[in-house]
Amino acid sequence: MAEEKLPPHNVEAEEAVVGSLLIDPDAIVKIVSFLNPEDFWEETHHLIYRACLSLYQREEAINQVTAANELARIGRLDQIGGTAYLSYLISIVPTSLHVEYYAQIVSNMAMMRRLIAASGQIAAIGYAADPDVDDSLNRAEDILFQLRMKQGSRDFVSIHDILRGYFDEKSQEDQTQEKEIIHTLMGFGGLDEILNGLQRSDLVVLAARPSLGKTSMALNIARNAALNQGAHVAIFSLEMSRESVVERILSCESGVDSTHIRFRRFFGQEEARVFQAGGALAELPIYIDDSPMVRIIDIRSKAQRLRSEKGIDLIIIDYLQLLQGDSKRENRVQEISNITRSLKLLARELNVPVLVVSQLSRAVEKRDSHVPQLSDLRESGSIEQDADIVIFIYRDEIYYTEEEWNRMHDIEREPYPRGLADIIVAKHRNGPIGQVKLRFVSKTARFSNLEQKAKV
Repeated sequence: MAEEKLPPHNVEAEEAVVGSLLIDPDAIVKIVSFLNPEDFWEETHHLIYRACLSLYQREEAINQVTAANELARIGRLDQIGGTAYLSYLISIVPTSLHVEYYAQIVSNMAMMRRLIAASGQIAAIGYAADPDVDDSLNRAEDILFQLRMKQGSRDFVSIHDILRGYFDEKSQEDQTQEKEIIHTLMGFGGLDEILNGLQRSDLVVLAARPSLGKTSMALNIARNAALNQGAHVAIFSLEMSRESVVERILSCESGVDSTHIRFRRFFGQEEARVFQAGGALAELPIYIDDSPMVRIIDIRSKAQRLRSEKGIDLIIIDYLQLLQGDSKRENRVQEISNITRSLKLLARELNVPVLVVSQLSRAVEKRDSHVPQLSDLRESGSIEQDADIVIFIYRDEIYYTEEEWNRMHDIEREPYPRGLADIIVAKHRNGPIGQVKLRFVSKTARFSNLEQKAKV
């Protein structure tokens, strides 16, 4: 009978790690950020490391005596071989100098064992032969993603090394003809002036009450980024079909009324303008997924595949409140909190800006001033917390008729803001907040610049 093959492990490295902790009270500081008790193959070493970890968390000294007392306190001293085994560990480790090296070996062996376990889970998914192949692939990818997330935290890096990496990247960038898109410009001068474009790994929330143009704004940004910079844009449309999305972009590009495009009833030169716009749009690297009831795991999986096949510079999700959480046991506030946290992790993982459209609560309607505030973000304060940038859309003409406006502004004689939209940067984690006015034409769902600077 063939000898059973054991999973990867290194007992000598484990002994070296726990022995180092017993002879050097400060050794644990070097490894605690990436080494867990569960990483040890031998139960004995698992228990000793956990005891040392408990002492460290209580800010007590770590040595043979205190470790023995802690193991005795939890009733595990005899299980590990008593004080004699602790003495043995000390005797075989002359120095703690290489504790990080040995700890990394232990951590790597543990990761290989988890990879073997994950392969078994993925094999089980394959054997189940679920007719929904996409769902099976998503679950398999999620298993590997969770494994990567457990790989360990990042540690401190000196500013010297970070700056060297920055200037090395800058040098390589200058030598390359096709430069990487460092930040994605939205195509609105004042807004790009405030934000300096959408930065990689940022979570951007674009929020408004219904019918103020938030979907139109998101699609305008997609079109501008793809046309002006050649940015590869992924659009997840949970509310509209892909045909409706394209019709709206086509209306914006051609200047033809969206209802004419939807029902294919053209007047004068409209049909020629639509065909001309269609030819220009067809060349843009914009990719649309209109799957309803989509989950974060689905978005991540599809975005990863698109990145590997085509490249990706911007992800747009329309809209947040239609996303599904991965757990059915959460209430909606917890679900939204987990979704926004996952979107931020997605932005960091793929190193692209993620722009998510969001609804605002009805509190906006109940105030005398209908200008939105951060507290109006619907269903969860975590939206504000997790977002790097929050942008609101506000239009006076939605809330006031021309007669009401003139009565309110009789003294100032301020003209009625027909077709004007206030774009409000209410949160900007890495820069200033401010406000920009844009022109909005509802018939073609198009935002455009005004000849004025941003108000910061």
